[in-house]
Amino acid sequence: MQFFNLSDAELVLAYQQGHEQALSVLITRHKDKVYTALYMLVKDKYLAEDLFQDTFLKIIKTIKEGKYSEQGKFLPWAIRVARNLCMDYFRRTRLQVNITLPDGQDISSLLGCSDWASDAIEKRQVHDTVRKLVEDLPEEQREVIVLRIYADLSFKEISDLTGVSINTALGRMRYALINLRKLVVDKQLVLR
Repeated sequence: MQFFNLSDAELVLAYQQGHEQALSVLITRHKDKVYTALYMLVKDKYLAEDLFQDTFLKIIKTIKEGKYSEQGKFLPWAIRVARNLCMDYFRRTRLQVNITLPDGQDISSLLGCSDWASDAIEKRQVHDTVRKLVEDLPEEQREVIVLRIYADLSFKEISDLTGVSINTALGRMRYALINLRKLVVDKQLVLR
């Protein structure tokens, strides 16, 4: 059976019917986004890897127990599971962690910056600067930037995941962008 062309819902169903390869395809399809979301929440490679494994163990258990209800939203659900495991971890350890952007990712276009920097060193500096700026945002604004830009979630999915209204999620994104622009001006940064 060819699993690569199946939808997420079809892969879940195939896995429930005993096709282990369907799960492998599903994990491979979404591992980068789930891991990136985890990494941005915990800012620690090894902790993100542990939580990533825990996330997929929980996903597997939920599917095997028949508790997963397919609504065509596997990725948002997987990220919600990952986020909840992060929050559980932080509650247990009582750590305060800032959300950060991983190296090599670019949100500078949100700040009106060009995406075609010719010099790799200059581009790296821009990435580092933007990541540091995002770290200075309030937690709710950082979270919305991470979920929207890197997890590629819709504002509806973000509102469901964070337990706020769509308007609140949109407002947080708006204020995050305003605050990022203000930080660029206040720090007299030139991002190009």
